[in-house]
Amino acid sequence: MISNQILQNTIDGMKTIARVEMCVVDTDGVIVATTSESMDESKAVVMEFAKSPADSQEIQGYQFFKIFDEQQLEYILVVTGQGENLYMVGKMAAFQIQNLLVAYKERFDKDNFIKNLLLDNLLLVDIYSRAKKLHIQTDIRRVVMVVETGRGRDNNVLEMLRTFLGNNAKDFVTAVDENSVIVVKELTDNESAKDIEKAATSLITYLAKEGLAGVHISYGTVISEIKEVSRSYKEAKMALDVGKIFFNERDVIAYSELGIGRLIYQLPIPLCKMFIKEIFGGKSPDDFDEETLTTIHKFFENSLNVSETSRQLFIHRNTLVYRLDKLQKTTGLDLRVFEDAITFKIALMVVKYMKYMESFEY
Repeated sequence: MISNQILQNTIDGMKTIARVEMCVVDTDGVIVATTSESMDESKAVVMEFAKSPADSQEIQGYQFFKIFDEQQLEYILVVTGQGENLYMVGKMAAFQIQNLLVAYKERFDKDNFIKNLLLDNLLLVDIYSRAKKLHIQTDIRRVVMVVETGRGRDNNVLEMLRTFLGNNAKDFVTAVDENSVIVVKELTDNESAKDIEKAATSLITYLAKEGLAGVHISYGTVISEIKEVSRSYKEAKMALDVGKIFFNERDVIAYSELGIGRLIYQLPIPLCKMFIKEIFGGKSPDDFDEETLTTIHKFFENSLNVSETSRQLFIHRNTLVYRLDKLQKTTGLDLRVFEDAITFKIALMVVKYMKYMESFEY
């Protein structure tokens, strides 16, 4: 349904151009938009006109026009003013509102289609038949972005993104839950992952200027068939969750960048606990002191390079070797050996995942 604010903006614009007063009344006789409070006196006549068979009529100096939505009476437009062209102006205004009803209904239908597409609620045959009716191309490259703000899904965010993207027919902005806004973005043949990340960054910058901080955006893989939109959406949702655990310093995260974090995210917690117990016995990597943890992370950052790690930590090479030897005695894992380093790295990620999941249990 078209909003009253849209109707108000429309008749305000028409008044500015044609210099006539206008009023839009619904079928219950309630004024939903008006350019003048003096138009209230026409309400008494509206209901009588609504019952008449005429589509337009002049009564007591007012021009009345019926506005239909698929042959169902939706609004009555009342126009008054000076000049010979009053009827023509009213007819044009009624035509404009009629077109707005059609446009917003089509947008509503498209929004419902995209929502059901994202949630995988449509049969394959329905996807293509409905896409054809709604004039949505089915073989275009697209990607699904999930936009999450610090204050959950806000209708203002939905409208902000629609405004930013220009309300065009190529990109779709919708929401299927209370936590995020979804953008189904159309891509050209030349656009790559860098272009998608650039577009996501632009969205974050725009929302930041509008006063929204803490925005995170994730996106799935690029798909070339409309039936695959739900897959890209599921990937984007997973990327958002996994990003919070393992890439919390990043505002934009792609499904293709999740690496081993994607596998760990799908592990059941009991299996994770069993793995940690097997690797560290009764201990956890969190039990190590800050100095040891800093050494471990820096060693991994420098691809197990002892010389570079000791340089960045401002310690002697032998001091680093001593710390690694001490860690080996404690855990039985030598981080200078690639296989042990991989095991230790995975263990750290598993612990991080477990802590994140446990935080939702309280």
